[in-house]
Formats: sequence, C-alpha cells, structure tokens
Amino acid sequence: MITIKSPAEIDLMKKAGHVVEETLEMLGAMCKAGVTTKELNKAADDFIRSKGAIPSFLNYNGYPKSICTSVNQQVVHGIPGNYRIKDGDIVSCDVGAILNGWHGDAARTFLVGNVSDDVKKLVDVTRECFFKGMEQAVPGNHLEDIARAIQTHAEMHGYGVVRELVGHGIGRAMHEAPEVPNYVDRRHGRGARLVAGMTIAIEPMINLGTREVYSLSDGWTVVTRDGKPSAHYENTIAITDNGPKLLTLSI
Repeated sequence: MITIKSPAEIDLMKKAGHVVEETLEMLGAMCKAGVTTKELNKAADDFIRSKGAIPSFLNYNGYPKSICTSVNQQVVHGIPGNYRIKDGDIVSCDVGAILNGWHGDAARTFLVGNVSDDVKKLVDVTRECFFKGMEQAVPGNHLEDIARAIQTHAEMHGYGVVRELVGHGIGRAMHEAPEVPNYVDRRHGRGARLVAGMTIAIEPMINLGTREVYSLSDGWTVVTRDGKPSAHYENTIAITDNGPKLLTLSI
C-alpha cells in the first residue's frame, strides 16, 4: 500500500535526507586513490551517528555494512572491505539514514583521478537521467512517465538500463510501495498514478555496455555481465502540488 505523507512528515524526511546528503558530500571528498572502501564505511557510520541518526542499511536483511560501495563494473550493493581505490576508478556510494523514525536514501557515483572520457560521460548522463525522471514526478502523471524519461535519455546515448533493480517508495520504512522502475514495462501498465504526498526514491542504474547483470557469490554485489562500468545516481523526493521536492539534495 502506498502511504501519503503530510507536509510535516515530509519536512521530517527532509531532515533525514539532509544527513544523507552531508554524508555523501563527505564521502565524495574521501574518494581518492589509496583509500579503502571499509574506510569509507567507517567514516559514514561515524558521521551518521554523530548527527543522531542510524545507518539504514546496517543489518537490513542481513546486509553487513552501513553503506554500499560499488566500484567500476559493480552496479549496486557492493560491500565495503579491503579494496583500495585506484586512480581511474568510479565509486558509487549508496547511503541511507534513519532520523526520528524517517528514512532518507541517496546515491552518487564519484570519479577518482584520471577517469576516461567515456566513463565520465556515463556518470554525467546517469545523473541527467535522474533529473529527466524527476521532471515527470508530478501529480496526475504515472510511474511509467518517470521510467520512460529515464530510459529514453539513457538509450539515446547507447547505454544499458538495468531492469533487475528499481527505485522504491520510502518513508517510515526504507522500502515501501510502489516500485519505481527505470524502464517501461508494458506488462505492468502505466503504474501507479502520482499524487501529492507520495515520497519515492528515483535511482537510475545505467551501464556503459549491456543492460545484463548478475549477482556475485556474496549474495549482494550486482555486476555488469560484460564487465563494463556502471553508474548509479539516486535521490529521495516528495511529490507535491508545486512540483517535485528534493529531500536529499540542496539546490
């Protein structure tokens, strides 16, 4: 069931989202050659807790860390560990925080040092895909309108749009109804009609090559089938009568 939030509840979600935004800003500054992904995880965990919040991901369905760090061909759900970031890597950091019972969730893909031009473009276009989707997040539209905008922009550049993972509703739970796909699936019709008070996480996951992915033996990390890089960009937003409201990004 889709839950509708009041303006006061959306303001509370904005506070949780601000913790996520600040955490991602810190991680972006930390993402340099020589840093390990477990160092990113510890810094994020410490920072989130210093703000009176709790990391959403830690122990969620058994997930062992406080953030996800997905490097190069890893699409999402990479587990922080001993991997030492290298010059030319891209690192996707996905962060969730719970503050006063409300969740915020966002992700960014960071460039480390001398990243190739084609991969820089992938990261830029993935971010653009999010904003193309968000433009459609207005009352009266449907989820399909968001999905079509994302898919059209990504495929215009020849990129693969991941099907197996999607965005989601969010609020008092990290994952609520509805699912928010990044591609149009006629089998599911137009999807839910968007109304003011809905809060969703839109998160394009876009591959430089094929859209095909698979999961590693750790049960979490999803990687591209062809080994080419993938980028991830996500924000939590609220749908309002005055247009979409970003809850994890201040612009």
